[in-house]
Amino acid sequence: MRVIFIGQAPFGADALKYLLEQGENVVGVVTVPDVPGQKKPNPVKEVAQEKGLPLIQPRGMRGAEVHEWVKELSPDLLALAFVTDIVPGSLIQLATHGGINFHPSLLPKYRGGTAINWAVLSGEKETGVTIHYIDEGLDTGDIIIQEKVDIDPDDTVVSLYFNKLYPLGVKMVAEAVKLIREGRAPRIPQDESKASYQPLITEADVVIDWRGGLQQVYNTIRGGNPTPGATTYLRGEKVKIWEAVPLYEPPPAGVSPGEVFAVEEGSFQVAADDGSLLVKRMQFPATKKIAAAEALSEGLLKKGDRFDAGQDPGAPPAG
Repeated sequence: MRVIFIGQAPFGADALKYLLEQGENVVGVVTVPDVPGQKKPNPVKEVAQEKGLPLIQPRGMRGAEVHEWVKELSPDLLALAFVTDIVPGSLIQLATHGGINFHPSLLPKYRGGTAINWAVLSGEKETGVTIHYIDEGLDTGDIIIQEKVDIDPDDTVVSLYFNKLYPLGVKMVAEAVKLIREGRAPRIPQDESKASYQPLITEADVVIDWRGGLQQVYNTIRGGNPTPGATTYLRGEKVKIWEAVPLYEPPPAGVSPGEVFAVEEGSFQVAADDGSLLVKRMQFPATKKIAAAEALSEGLLKKGDRFDAGQDPGAPPAG
């Protein structure tokens, strides 16, 4: 079976290596263009060149150049691993079995490009990997295989992806290709009544609501790490909180949500409605990511300060 691989980033490189180690007949590789001035090599390009595979690096998947290149290679299957562009139907039709895609959610839930962020932000207890056929919709094609993973209480987007979804996804891409090659791949239609689509997550989606309950505050921080970062405001300036530990004992009487009420031994606590947050790493407008101890030693905040959601600094925290 003639496979054209389409992917990028380390995940794409590892998925390509796994396919080759499995003995798949990869006849061409499509990856993103090199970034001018960037010192880091393109990992998918490196693998393709090392293995002597035909390679193309288009700026998008809709150009005539890509269409003719794929047509010339006469593929049986397009295998997508970490693709951020839409593959047009005209390209899918050039492959005998169409194309398949890796998606880091339990489709049909959490369609879209930042599915991991939204699952963590929403407080889900599990997610997973889906390998599905591609069509002209966004993550709407028939499912081939799907596996679940637990979202642990302290998982961030980073830990969930790299420790669980990444290694599982690499193996599952290869497994799906093998099933198709052997004629054993199912086509399971997605249940549209259970479908959800979330747009690409933005900074506005991870503004901390200190009155929203400790778990939701913590979910916002977990769901914003590594990007775009959970946002709050201090004296009208934007601050990002990257790492924190939830403490489930109610804050002292008279302490308002968002208030820094305990500062000791290089750490500080911020009150929520039903608990507090021990902040470990944060970022101010003029700093990189710094430890809470450094923020305190530099005088960037003090006991009695109050974070809010960005309205008039004199107003109560958003709720």
